[in-house]
Amino acid sequence: IGVLGGGQLGRMIAMAAARLGLKTHVFAHHADEPACQVSAAATLAEWTDEAALARFADAVDVVTYEFENVPAATAAFLSARKPVRPGALALEKTQDRLTEKTFLRDLGIPTAPFADVADAGALARHVGQIGRPAILKTRRFGYDGKGQIMLREGSDVGAAFRSLGGAPCILEGFVNFEREVSVVGARGLDGSFAAFDVCENEHENHILSVTRAPAHMAPETAAEAMDITHRILDALDYVGVIAVEMFLVAETDASGVRRERVVVNEIAPRVHNSGHWTIDGAETSQFEQHVRAIAGWPLGSPRRRGQVEMRNLIGEQADQWAALAAEPGACLHLYGKAEARPGRKMGHVTRVKP
Repeated sequence: IGVLGGGQLGRMIAMAAARLGLKTHVFAHHADEPACQVSAAATLAEWTDEAALARFADAVDVVTYEFENVPAATAAFLSARKPVRPGALALEKTQDRLTEKTFLRDLGIPTAPFADVADAGALARHVGQIGRPAILKTRRFGYDGKGQIMLREGSDVGAAFRSLGGAPCILEGFVNFEREVSVVGARGLDGSFAAFDVCENEHENHILSVTRAPAHMAPETAAEAMDITHRILDALDYVGVIAVEMFLVAETDASGVRRERVVVNEIAPRVHNSGHWTIDGAETSQFEQHVRAIAGWPLGSPRRRGQVEMRNLIGEQADQWAALAAEPGACLHLYGKAEARPGRKMGHVTRVKP
């Protein structure tokens, strides 16, 4: 299995593949990246190095990726030589936030109101239509809160646009949500579908801090979230694991009846941080599930083993490793990163209760 990217997601894919007797070959930039430490082989080169990409393709049977910003030209080059799973359509629809939101809208899936923002003038017009608060985001390359800014009453829209470097942007209306939830699901080579229980997520400084499974939501709302994920996978002819991040919106009507609905925020066409709980908390981890799907194996059971909480270890939080290693019931995962920088995901710890 060829893995594009050498980060912790690639590392956990490689470890899951090894349990199934499969080997991984990582394409990365540096030999000390987390995935390279546990893979059978590595090619170290830039995404534009076609000679290195050709050698990599010759050495593997199937290619996958651990992050969605693989250059389109790289994916196309490899697709001409070996199967790339998930396929190019998933990258095309998810690398650009405007394209992604339009794709979801065309499927009839609820999202926040949105508009294309090419310049400061367009931003001013759309803010007038969508209202405030609203969120201005770059269309490409944003993650963990990067590449976005909140527009409130009194915000200078011109300054906001300039602060993002004048890049093409999307304006999204603010969703007054109760909590963020996500569905990590998989589609096999034969079109089969399996999804883990909906989980709920808490963020600190725009970075995922805690995931709990199952999410606190009505069963029918959870079923709706699962159905949305299934529809997205089928529309993309997807093979592998996907994560669909959603807002849970709860409203109480005049008679006091609580009504819930979900609004899709983002799609991640890969294994995802909010699915790390599955390593210790489900019968099949998201990483094994991804390997099974792209290798053409049957999908595994996504059944949850209990009440699960996963906490990221960010920056110096990883210094708690000794206490966590000594804690009964704590499942510690460290990613082999040498330096604990602020905001850097160094590992995670999972606790499962019956």
